[in-house]
Amino acid sequence: MLNVQYLSMTELEAGLEYIRQAPKDNGYLKMIVRRPNVDEREVLEEGELNTTEGLAGDTWKVRVSIHSTDGLPSINKQVTIMNARMIALLAQAEERWPLAGDQLYVDMDLSDDNLPAGTQLAIGSAILVVSADPHSGCQKFSSRFGVEAMKFVNSPEGKQLRLRGINTRIIQGGVIHVGDIVRKL
Repeated sequence: MLNVQYLSMTELEAGLEYIRQAPKDNGYLKMIVRRPNVDEREVLEEGELNTTEGLAGDTWKVRVSIHSTDGLPSINKQVTIMNARMIALLAQAEERWPLAGDQLYVDMDLSDDNLPAGTQLAIGSAILVVSADPHSGCQKFSSRFGVEAMKFVNSPEGKQLRLRGINTRIIQGGVIHVGDIVRKL
């Protein structure tokens, strides 16, 4: 087991410049993670995105949502995407990236300025649309990466840069592979 120390706010802030240098367009898909059960993760080289299931084999469709009135998962939160540079900073080791709970990790600027709600992203043969629904740190995120990390991603600057990531909805299913270019349409 990897012994990881939580980063201080100073250490997190020191990583901001590198995170801000992520490509604005033509980024790269660095990791695909399927969640077959609660707190289980499978790292994939290839995945299928479809409009009804999300990432094939993932539990998005059956997860209970505390944010919806009916408890059902939101279609606008079908696939979550996190900046690979941000998770690399937080996790300190690639094998810890899946702990964030996102399905896709990309080297791309996910900020609100670069990818406003409604922006379409092509990855492999799939197309996703960025949701207006915010993606914020939660208790599990805090327990895995530290309270300072949660404060950092939920700060005004962290929210503008979408350091915790973005929610998306699949509008065209397709196959994705690690290494695929992620481009704005």
